[in-house]
Amino acid sequence: MPTSKRLYNWYIALVAAMCMVLYGYDASVFNAAQGSDNWLEWFDLDLKADANLIGLVNTAYTIGAIVAGWFFGGPTADYFGRRIGMGIGCLLTIAATFMQAFAPWHNLGCFIGGRVLIGIGQGMALTAGPIYIGEVSPPEIRGQIMTFWQMFYSVGSFIAYWIAYASNAHKATLGHWDWRMVVIFQLLVPSIILVLLPFQPESPRWWIKRHNNVDKAKEALRLIRDSEEEVEYEVLAIREAVEFENEAVGGSYLALFKDPSVRRRLYLAFVLNVGQQLSGQGTLNSYSSAIYKTIWPSSQTINLINALNATCGILFTLNAVWTADRFGRRWLFIVGAIGMGICMLVVPVIGMTTPNVIGAKGTATKTEPVGIAIVFLLFLFIFFYKPSWGAATWIWTSEVFSMNVRAQAVGMCSQMQNVANTIFQQFFPIFLANEGLKCLFFFMATNFVLAVFVWFCIPETMKVPLEEIDTLFGGQNHVEKGGQMLGATDAQDTNPRRNSSEVRQNDITRERNV
Repeated sequence: MPTSKRLYNWYIALVAAMCMVLYGYDASVFNAAQGSDNWLEWFDLDLKADANLIGLVNTAYTIGAIVAGWFFGGPTADYFGRRIGMGIGCLLTIAATFMQAFAPWHNLGCFIGGRVLIGIGQGMALTAGPIYIGEVSPPEIRGQIMTFWQMFYSVGSFIAYWIAYASNAHKATLGHWDWRMVVIFQLLVPSIILVLLPFQPESPRWWIKRHNNVDKAKEALRLIRDSEEEVEYEVLAIREAVEFENEAVGGSYLALFKDPSVRRRLYLAFVLNVGQQLSGQGTLNSYSSAIYKTIWPSSQTINLINALNATCGILFTLNAVWTADRFGRRWLFIVGAIGMGICMLVVPVIGMTTPNVIGAKGTATKTEPVGIAIVFLLFLFIFFYKPSWGAATWIWTSEVFSMNVRAQAVGMCSQMQNVANTIFQQFFPIFLANEGLKCLFFFMATNFVLAVFVWFCIPETMKVPLEEIDTLFGGQNHVEKGGQMLGATDAQDTNPRRNSSEVRQNDITRERNV
């Protein structure tokens, strides 16, 4: 039975994880909005004639997110704190929502400006959120808690698509509010986060790293750790790691490029985050409606499929709760990539080997049974993606960097997803138009290559304390070296999960004397 403090630990981590709802909602809201004839009319757009302009609307968000993730998110989370970083991101999201929902008639520039601003806000929140979760979570359940970070992406999609489905069902009554309703509901979750954030503790690691305030760090840890021994051990480990990083590695972000161990992690995390999008998920999330339109003419049917997809995404992500800390991150990566690769092989094979029929508008399309088979396989793709390259990528990225560069590194790595998406989505519509479902063979090949990459290059981080991650990448143990600098016994030896209470107490006493 979990203790009250462990439950509170889960609660504060889940509040931070709600930042991912912003990402999931916005990634889905444009897919839903561009399916509205009223949205197209309001901004005087034509899906075919203005394809490049519509693509720019989608790209505007990613540009804002990339700029924030690379240049603002890390420094803000490091200087002002993880909670402030999340709060600023939520405030910008709220402001941008009003810009999009109430953009003047035919003023697409205002809507695009809102997309850029919402990207900046989410770039800030998506940098601070996973760092906060990793820093407050015990190592033995860190993977389980971070699973909910990815799950809340699906929650965002769930809310967006079901609102789009309901709005589309009543579009005759709603008029131009059919797309505004989808956009305006983006206010809901960031408003909740802003209300809850001030009442939860700041990261204890930030208190020591930024202010060298041991008392505040202990105060925060006492709210989420079951015993004073655990608090003393963790503070000791953090102090030792910070001491080593400041003296031997350097407290600035230059360590990202000067330290070979950190640089290796940065490159590996870049590949994982780019791979997450080139697996096919990012593109399918933006262009699934375009694929479904080749089979079903009804926008209501397509909205229902997208809503069901988002619903299943929540359930599928929960598989990582019991697998991430049992079988490990590598296992999830490899199994997920192979499963996604097989799905991306079978879908185009079905499309190529089944006959076309002439649809109601005189265009070639597939029969409904073939369409159902394709939808099933795309749902199966999500079954493999969500707990693996969806959840495990965020878990691995948020836990592998040392404290001196963690905020900046996570911001840069997470936004590599948007870098990959921005580049690939510029030519995917043309790819899809020219090759049809055969374009999915590209994703098949990518996923099989990713499985091989993980097998040879990615070390397992399951249940390893954050301060000891460096040893997995050829670096020195920051806790051990920092303990030597402080003249204290290595905090590993005082770990309450490993040794007797007498040994732990002796080491804690020595640390206090120092």
